Amino acid sequence: MADDLVTLADGRRMQFWRGGSATGPPVVFLPGTPDSRLAALSGAAAADRVGIDLIAVNRPGYGRSDPLASDHVSVADDVVGVADALGVGRFAVLGMSLGGPYALACAARHPQRVTAAGLVASPAIAPELDPPWHRDDLDAEQREFFTRLATSTVDAAVEQMRPDFEAYVAQLAPDDLDDAALANRLARQLHPLDARLTATLTAADVAAATREALTQTEGYLRDAAVTFRSWSFRPESVRCPTWLWYGDLDVNAPVRNGRWLAEHVPGARLVVREQTTHIGTLLEHWDDILATLRDAESSP
Repeated sequence: MADDLVTLADGRRMQFWRGGSATGPPVVFLPGTPDSRLAALSGAAAADRVGIDLIAVNRPGYGRSDPLASDHVSVADDVVGVADALGVGRFAVLGMSLGGPYALACAARHPQRVTAAGLVASPAIAPELDPPWHRDDLDAEQREFFTRLATSTVDAAVEQMRPDFEAYVAQLAPDDLDDAALANRLARQLHPLDARLTATLTAADVAAATREALTQTEGYLRDAAVTFRSWSFRPESVRCPTWLWYGDLDVNAPVRNGRWLAEHVPGARLVVREQTTHIGTLLEHWDDILATLRDAESSP
């Protein structure tokens, strides 16, 4: 095992970050997309304050995690493989944005290992929503695009998205060594409130996370292709305590996603933050989120 890599049973490498309290209960963080394990840096101080061993994992195709034709269930198995390699037994899972369905999959697939689940600003199963897409600000062409994603094969969906995503990466220019310039280009694509929050982070951390997220394109493409369709597991099969945190101003994952999940994950608790956008749902509430998962782990 390298400092930030583990090798799974099939020989693939998975990249992780670990911080917070080394003696605290573990929480495995699954970042959004395109993002990386380094998104957890913004929660390191909170994890230390709250007493959480915070472990963030790059899914296949991000950073130095080897690519794979993955889905939610296979990634859930990979997360357990990382936990095994790190000597972690039972743990809570926390998923941000598109990381949320992966966190739920971990809970559904490995109930003997997952003590609690937290989802922050995550999409629900888009074809089962009314209307059947995860955002409310899509024009007719975009709605038609998401309908095609949901009804095509995963491989076809990957190729449908590839040209636009590669153009996005080129425009963002993650190879630029100027941290501040890269962070500013990223901020210009965010909601003004989210951009203001991102500006409170160091440009070096934002740039490092962005570069790592975009080192490969396969991670994002696979995430989107498997998420905006019917999933490879059912939320109804989750049995651990589950929290759903959403912002009332979030256009990326409007609250109706959380309401749908609250209706389909048994016993899930929905929390709606007022005057909060997508990134703020996590950045402004790390302490509360981690403390909630910590207390769930310590409950009998």
